[in-house]
Amino acid sequence: MDDNYVKGKGKKFPYNNRQLSWMDFNSRVMEEAFEKENPVMERVNFLSITASNLDEFMMVRVAGVIDQMEHGMKTSDISGLTPKQQYARLSAKIHEFSQHQYSCLNRSILPVLKKHGIYLKKADELNEAQKKYIDKYFDKVIFPVLTPMAVDPSRPFPLLLNKSLNLAIRLMNDDKETFFAVMQVPSVLPRFIELPAKGERDFILLERIIISRLDELFELFRIKAYCPFRITRDSDLDIDEDTDNLMNEIEKSIKQRRRGKPIRLEISDKCDKSLRKFLIQMLDVDESEIYECHGPLDLTFLSKFAKISGSEKLSFSPIKPISPPSDFYGYDDIFQAIRERDRFVHHPYESFDCVLKFVQDAAKDEKVLAIKQTLYRVSGNSPIVAALIKAAENGKQVTVLVELKARFDEENNIHWAKKLEKAGCHVVYGLSGLKTHCKICLVVRNEEDGIRRYLHMGTGNYNDSTARFYTDMGLFTCKEEYGEDASSLFNVLTGYSLPPQYNKFIVAPHGMRKFFEDKIRREIENAKKGLPSGITVKINSLVDPSIIQLLYEASKANVSVRLIVRGICCLIPGIEKVSDNIEVHSIVGQLLEHSRMFRFENGGEPEMFLGSADWMQRNLDRRVELVFPVEDEQIHKRCDDIIELMWNDVINTRIQTSDTSYLMIDRRGKKHLNCQTEFAKLAALSLKEKAQQQNEVKSNQSE
Repeated sequence: MDDNYVKGKGKKFPYNNRQLSWMDFNSRVMEEAFEKENPVMERVNFLSITASNLDEFMMVRVAGVIDQMEHGMKTSDISGLTPKQQYARLSAKIHEFSQHQYSCLNRSILPVLKKHGIYLKKADELNEAQKKYIDKYFDKVIFPVLTPMAVDPSRPFPLLLNKSLNLAIRLMNDDKETFFAVMQVPSVLPRFIELPAKGERDFILLERIIISRLDELFELFRIKAYCPFRITRDSDLDIDEDTDNLMNEIEKSIKQRRRGKPIRLEISDKCDKSLRKFLIQMLDVDESEIYECHGPLDLTFLSKFAKISGSEKLSFSPIKPISPPSDFYGYDDIFQAIRERDRFVHHPYESFDCVLKFVQDAAKDEKVLAIKQTLYRVSGNSPIVAALIKAAENGKQVTVLVELKARFDEENNIHWAKKLEKAGCHVVYGLSGLKTHCKICLVVRNEEDGIRRYLHMGTGNYNDSTARFYTDMGLFTCKEEYGEDASSLFNVLTGYSLPPQYNKFIVAPHGMRKFFEDKIRREIENAKKGLPSGITVKINSLVDPSIIQLLYEASKANVSVRLIVRGICCLIPGIEKVSDNIEVHSIVGQLLEHSRMFRFENGGEPEMFLGSADWMQRNLDRRVELVFPVEDEQIHKRCDDIIELMWNDVINTRIQTSDTSYLMIDRRGKKHLNCQTEFAKLAALSLKEKAQQQNEVKSNQSE
């Protein structure tokens, strides 16, 4: 435990390393892939998620630690580890994790798929009809796009793209001279192909087809060995924000990302020694960066495999959003509904369509003068962007803040920014040095009694695609104080206005840290006075050292602290006389928990806040974030019920222990509550009740 104690404000306090905590989170995701109670295709999907998660982690976080080592940095981070110590622990943990991934695939998932008549075949396992099928497929589809590349003094080792799957081949000529070649497995073709079969479903991977025909690709040589390999490169962008053209700078950096320094080499565990040595030399990697895989490389392909047609019964029953959300039931005019009272939506249990309708109706409404919106991550074919373009074409004043620095969505956002500009929208790229992460849309409408501002504020992105499987919340209001705050916030984002004194909004980086610290201190003081106290928070990550220290102080003052933290949690609960009044839950289930909620007991008059910010230094100090109060009594009560239901989940929840490990809840004697499926049931029930109430009103009116 001493390893987890670090100094802060002159005192030592427990703090778990951020990177190691993230690996623990990915392990919780992999537990779902091992979970026998989950349908097998969901287990396949969870395994693919661990692979894509790990790719991004390697490209950014691990690459960052390696970069620190290479620059000779020897100072300890907040957890007390030097870059060299961090890397040693991370490397060991990631290597072990990788082995578990393939153990999960080979021993846990593939046998269950076979029981359901689904097979992932090797070339030597095919029957004659299947061999003929892949021969034809190779000749007509694969061969035309293959590019074998010899590596010799006149032809240097090619610069292979990040995350591309490749084959290394060792060749020998008649004079027994050794040659090497590499060939990319074409990413433009499907990774797996279904084969003709009777009574079962047989699939084969693309690289296995290519390997079966290697002899024909190198006819002048004998194939002595081959090995699939994959490289992961440092992909953390180094952007000069003082440039005159931020978009050009980011486009230039994206190209560099594809060719960054290799920081991981995945190879088959059966790789020939000479090929292994060849790859190490050509890619300039050391042993700690090599990952031997007992199975197909790049398990991210499993996300598509989990969705093959006809396998729906091997997946979770889909959570279908109700439409319209119960708060909007019976309203064709969305602005009328918001004028009557604040409206609340809980995605994906309630359809994201109401958010789309808000922007789409504003785009064509003759009374709407202006629309202002922030965009952090949007879908590839965004109806939100389409509506904003339509609004501009209809003569509305449209201002859009597009965050070009949203990691791994830079290209998508640049594409949309150019389209919006072309349509006549005012496009802003945010403040220098700060990412704009807040989620807000402002509609200015000229009504009979004057100008009225309508707002949507949320915890998640304006992304209709992720809204189907991310849990998020949104609040609609037209209250004047909120409207004034929204206008002030956009003036800060688009112009040179100083951050104002907001009426209701809590905005980072100016004021949010102090706001949360003051709220925690108030709970401490209330506890000391014998007044009701308590803190319940749901966030994605808890990293900020100052917030963590204050939560420890709250625990020592007997404040009950309940934290639902999906991912990284650097706070360590359950330590005697330090954090024994703190509990940490992590919910990993069918949907990705993304909403942020903050509840403070406030001496018996509880306050609830929603927003875009996690408790991390970057969110509080280096991003534009928005947190807002929930003041409507009905919505406040609903948010209280939501956070309590999540706290009592026993199916998707793990509890963090004082040694930083996570354990499933002991379900014995407890109601088997799955908060995600329960929310879906409650949403459907609420809509049914609204429909019944309206039918009763109509019936009474007709009488």
